[in-house]
Parts: sequence; C-alpha cells; structure tokens
Amino acid sequence: MGKKFLLNIFYNLGIILSLFGIIWCYQNGKYLPAAFLVGTGCALLYFKIQLMKEIRKTFKEKGQD
Repeated sequence: MGKKFLLNIFYNLGIILSLFGIIWCYQNGKYLPAAFLVGTGCALLYFKIQLMKEIRKTFKEKGQD
C-alpha cells in the first residue's frame, strides 16, 4: 500500500508541474512544449484515475472478507 501512496504523490506532483508548465509556456508563446505538457498531464491524470479505481476495488474486497 505504501508503494501506491507514493505513486499517487508522484502523479499529483506531475499533474501540478504540468499545469504550471502549460501556464508558463502559454504566457511566453511556446506552444509546442505546451502541447507536450498537455499530453503528459492527461496521461498522468488517466493513470491516477486507474490507480484510484484499483485502490477502491482493493478496499471493497477487504470489506467483504
């Protein structure tokens, strides 16, 4: 469970840094890196959602035992 906790923190930091990077790129007119950061942020968000679903499933299975 500790590994999943750290993975969740990594995903959160990655999403936050991607958002800050997108804002910085937009303000400075660098649209190609901004597009890369949008893709990276979306991928991290997808992985985070999958991790949350897996954790919920694990808790439901433990509750039924």
